Amino acid sequence: MILHTVLIRFKSTTDKARKKEIFDAAAALKDRLSGIVDIRFGPNVSPEGLGGGFEDALVVTFETAEARDAYLAHPDHVALGERIVAAAEGGLAGLLVFDLEI
Repeated sequence: MILHTVLIRFKSTTDKARKKEIFDAAAALKDRLSGIVDIRFGPNVSPEGLGGGFEDALVVTFETAEARDAYLAHPDHVALGERIVAAAEGGLAGLLVFDLEI
């Protein structure tokens, strides 16, 4: 399985309602794309203070690397990615993406 983690540094002008719209759109992908085991999202709740300014995360668990790759190329994911980049501080600089094989 692949754990696809996206850390997001949203612009200060991105309110809770906009974040909810983005995360709800991400959650809806589970019903439309095969190979997704789980989608989780939300704010950083760590008390350590080591988040590097990344206050929110989106985590998608895939059955296989091939399922992840199909997701990355899918038009619905591309559209979602564009929304996230537009809402992130500095665009792509406001994201950190890390995939872990589990």
